[in-house]
Amino acid sequence: MKRALISDLHSNIEGLEAVLADIQSQGITEIYCLGDLVGYGPNPAEVIDKIMKCRVCLLGNHDQGALFDPEGFNSGAERAIFWTRNQLENGSGSAETRQRRWNFLGELPRTHTENNLLFVHGSARNPLNEYVFPEDIYNRRKLENVFLLVPRYAFQGHTHVPGVFTESFHFFSPEELGYEYRLGHEKAMINVGSVGQPRDGDSRSCYVVLEDEVVRFRRVEYPFEKTIAKIYAIPELDNFLGDRLRDGR
Repeated sequence: MKRALISDLHSNIEGLEAVLADIQSQGITEIYCLGDLVGYGPNPAEVIDKIMKCRVCLLGNHDQGALFDPEGFNSGAERAIFWTRNQLENGSGSAETRQRRWNFLGELPRTHTENNLLFVHGSARNPLNEYVFPEDIYNRRKLENVFLLVPRYAFQGHTHVPGVFTESFHFFSPEELGYEYRLGHEKAMINVGSVGQPRDGDSRSCYVVLEDEVVRFRRVEYPFEKTIAKIYAIPELDNFLGDRLRDGR
């Protein structure tokens, strides 16, 4: 079975469309989304409409922030969430269409499990909000406690930094792995990166293809200047949210 795993779209329709085209070019029809459909970017409704067709979709912390009140967000992220909420309530489409988007977000689960595979947005310990950063390999107690809850392999997003954590306290970036990792006997957590706002110094969208026991990281170019121009044109979205797309930060 060949699956595409995407995460952290953040209302970036240009990034999402480029990734979906790359997925389609490989003949992949099974797409799992690990959350954060909205937040930061200029096209929340359009992104939700595309993601409704996914085989699996999980709730992210920004999705929850749009549904309820954002907690722990910085001021720029909070303003973006309130703008996003207004777009979903009063933006494009009929009242029925807008309600369907809200219903879709409101019904998203926090986890998905298949045999020894766990899919979450944040971590196995806190599926919605916990960040697992590359430097956490030096925080052994944290990683030990998270790995205790991983059945064998966990796929996650949230940090926007792709790579593989192993139970032996190593982190490997996609570049170090040659963009390919084979699942073995050791437990592993795989961060699939971000479609809509990469933060590993590479402006290209990132996602993962999972085929049998092999994980492949994919990088996809997209017209981020178009997304940036849209962000600049919306007063409620900080220009910084556009600038970081250019820098991959």
